[in-house]
Amino acid sequence: MGIVLLTRSICPFSETRVLHGVEGSSKNVLGVSFPNTCRLVLRAQTRGRNNRSKEPKNLRYPRRPKLPRESVTDRFWKDKPPTDQNETRDLVYEDPMVDNFDDTDTEGEGEQEGGDNIVWDPDEIEAISSLFRGRIPQKPGKLLNRERPLPLRLPSKIRPIGFPTPKKHVRMTSSAAVSSRQTFSKRVYKNPSFLVDLAKEIRRLPSDEDVSTVLNKWSAFLRKGSLSLTVRELGHMGLPKRALETFNWARTQPHLFPDDRILASTVEVLARNRDLKLPSALEEFTSFGSRSVIEAMVRGFIKGGHLIEARKLILSAKAGKRTLDSGIYAKLILELGKNPDKHIRVLPLLEELGERDDLNLNQQGCTSIMKVCIRLGKFDIVEILFNWYKQSGQDPSVVMYTTVIHSRFCQEKYREALLVVWEMEGANCLFDLPAYRVVIKLFVALNDLPRTVRYFSKLKEAGFSPTYDIYRNLFTIYMVSGRVAKCKEVCKEVEMAGFVLDKQIKSQLLQLESLARSAVPDV
Repeated sequence: MGIVLLTRSICPFSETRVLHGVEGSSKNVLGVSFPNTCRLVLRAQTRGRNNRSKEPKNLRYPRRPKLPRESVTDRFWKDKPPTDQNETRDLVYEDPMVDNFDDTDTEGEGEQEGGDNIVWDPDEIEAISSLFRGRIPQKPGKLLNRERPLPLRLPSKIRPIGFPTPKKHVRMTSSAAVSSRQTFSKRVYKNPSFLVDLAKEIRRLPSDEDVSTVLNKWSAFLRKGSLSLTVRELGHMGLPKRALETFNWARTQPHLFPDDRILASTVEVLARNRDLKLPSALEEFTSFGSRSVIEAMVRGFIKGGHLIEARKLILSAKAGKRTLDSGIYAKLILELGKNPDKHIRVLPLLEELGERDDLNLNQQGCTSIMKVCIRLGKFDIVEILFNWYKQSGQDPSVVMYTTVIHSRFCQEKYREALLVVWEMEGANCLFDLPAYRVVIKLFVALNDLPRTVRYFSKLKEAGFSPTYDIYRNLFTIYMVSGRVAKCKEVCKEVEMAGFVLDKQIKSQLLQLESLARSAVPDV
């Protein structure tokens, strides 16, 4: 009897299979001879993972109920046409569920020709056996090399992209990143710390030594406008002669002069230290001189206290139809307003400012003019400036609000001043000590005790120490209200704060105590 032996296992179960052959030669394919009547029992096992191991999670916890399992033989051998017996090898499976079988039946089935025997090709056997090795390798295609979807765009990226930053403003946008790539000259010629150190080095020079010994070392790293800060720093140090020497040295350097910035700085320093006199042909100077130099000279005269020279220069520029900055007028008006004898000279400057259409005042200059106008009694100008400043789109500061409240208080327009207080509260403007002083004085004038006490408590909560005039106003409103005990508390608090009560408050306190005793009937 000949037996056909297959070396590859195709069954996923570990069970006994009986192979039957056909009578013929006594040697099999491998050359092993067997007796005429023999039955070979083989045990097939899978080459994959051990059957005792746990099943994967996708089998243990399926997402949908499992369908009845279809056998491998049915899936791959269904409707397979039979082929010639001589060209193939036969394999017969025994049903594992049937235990009561005998050899005679099995042998009889194997002897039938053209029965239920299934014939395989070598390619089919290779494909079936590969199922038990693991995952079938796939050719690279769209499924493996699929493109991932792009992430959602952020809201900041959806906005339209702005124009690129001009190259001339690169330093301002990323100074830290660009400064490391700049040359030493570009990092030095506008560096304030370097220019101030240069002025300090000039100050340390002996009196008989010229500034060129210091400046020649740094000449290659300087540019136009660099030494203007050095000259101003020398002026703050009280060294106008060194500032003039620095200017004269810069005139000899072709790459540093002509430059109006160093000229204006030198003129301002000399004018502030009274080392500069007005030219004899003042009208000719104001007609042909640059605006920056004229304004620097006026600022120098104002800082040095030479208000008459500054006023002459401004009037000469006006006669020559030269327009100066509005801040120059504000500084001169502030300095002239400090002296009551010079108030008359302020009015022409105020009229000239009122005639200008291109009025350009910052917050400090506008507030300083308003304070001078309060001293002069020009309350209408205060209101005009306040309305103009708000209409220009700028937010008033606490100093400007306080100035307007004080202006309306001086006019005895208490209700109008109270509107400014509510405007401050609506704008969430933080009060400072002068603001609390003016507001408390306003509430005392209105005889509003609750608001006076409330703002006095706010003052303490803000961390300010009340001044003597605030204690005096608080004592006054308590006295008007007849609160003798509160008046005594205020006086005690004043003494604890280190102030000395004046004679008027002491006499008023004695009068209140005497009135209180007389009001109490004798028992």
